[in-house]
Amino acid sequence: MRRVRVGNGCGFWGDSPDAPVRLAEAGRLDYLTLEYLAELTMSILAVQRQKDAAAGFATDFPHVLGRLTRALAEQPNLKIVTNAGGMNPHGCAAKARDVLAQAGLDGRRVGVVSGDDLMPRLDELIAAGHPLSHLDTGEPLATVRDRVVSANAYLGARPIVEALRLGADIVVTGRVADASLTVGPVAHEFGWDFGDFDRLAAATVAGHLIECGAQATGGLWINADDATHLETVGYPIAEIGDGGDFIVTKPDNTGGVVNVETLAEQLLYEVADPARYYTPDVVADFTTVQLRLAGPGVVAVTGGSGRGVTDTYKVSVAYRDGYMAAGTLVIAGPNAAAKARRSGEILLDRLRQAGLTFAHSLVETLGAGACVPGVVTAAFDPPEVVLRVAVRDPRRGAVERFTREFAPLVTSGYAGTTGYTTGRPPVREVFAYWPALVAKSAVHATAEVLP
Repeated sequence: MRRVRVGNGCGFWGDSPDAPVRLAEAGRLDYLTLEYLAELTMSILAVQRQKDAAAGFATDFPHVLGRLTRALAEQPNLKIVTNAGGMNPHGCAAKARDVLAQAGLDGRRVGVVSGDDLMPRLDELIAAGHPLSHLDTGEPLATVRDRVVSANAYLGARPIVEALRLGADIVVTGRVADASLTVGPVAHEFGWDFGDFDRLAAATVAGHLIECGAQATGGLWINADDATHLETVGYPIAEIGDGGDFIVTKPDNTGGVVNVETLAEQLLYEVADPARYYTPDVVADFTTVQLRLAGPGVVAVTGGSGRGVTDTYKVSVAYRDGYMAAGTLVIAGPNAAAKARRSGEILLDRLRQAGLTFAHSLVETLGAGACVPGVVTAAFDPPEVVLRVAVRDPRRGAVERFTREFAPLVTSGYAGTTGYTTGRPPVREVFAYWPALVAKSAVHATAEVLP
């Protein structure tokens, strides 16, 4: 029975630029997926597009595509599906078309999936009775409407299937759910009905397992060591059958490891209720998933049943929420952790004396258990720690004043204070996250192929 090989060569914007090329050249793939987007990424892209109408997409993708043209020329059936389009999928697709043309691959057609960007229709949607209430607090979006910079629905696999049906070889999307980048190609190749929830759930499991790239092949694995050879880590491949069963592997002669542990860790990554993993395509039950080592570096996966589908899309909204800055110093010598904590308090005390308090402030002593307070503690007094102090406030001027208090500690703080060589910390604008739901009937996803 025919099987579809889908490899994911990118887990986020900033992932290894070499991984997609190595995977495409060695993976014997039918589809290469590239996942670039996160909630923070969308807000960054939205601000970029506000400044330049031609911007707003993951600029790494055209460069990566240029390096993939050799693999595309040698493998005429290889297709690419990516959400690199971000806030501007048409602009990204046009760049992709230019890259292909320059490489003599004019015959490869570029498809575009759009309709996820709700920003131009935000007021219309609110007026029509879609409050886009915060999923945790229940507040309507109207309370922060004047500060919103982006609002994007998480589309599913359907428009990807449509773009492939129209003949696209490269599909560029805006915001779609991560796993849908895999569900779309598989559903297209096997002609699945979108009411076949068990198959969709199985493909969703496959997509979820490979969506973060090397996290499935030894990256962040709790038992990784030098023998894992993460310096040459291979990226994951899901080989999926028509019934929804699949195996996960990676290219031969690459580092990393694929085993039950690496996949079990990734399966539960960013999952609230394993029995109800909500996607635009299906509500997947991960508690029915079974992982079995089927050979060296090969894990067979079965299960992943479907529990229907929702009538809403999740919406990721970003809004401006003040300014922040964070600075660091190194505190070395006896009682380093205690001196570092006190140094952070002194810094904030001096600002209070200047009449400044902040909406939020944080003092951390990195190296003394501050990353996971109460979970990991130092077994002994460390000889040095990194003091990190951060503040957030609606007033940019107050945050800028905060950045001037680090240097004085070098001469007016405790002995052993050092590490101030990079200048004052930068002040950054804060974009807060607002999760919401919107009726699917209010969102109009479209798929097209560029001429």
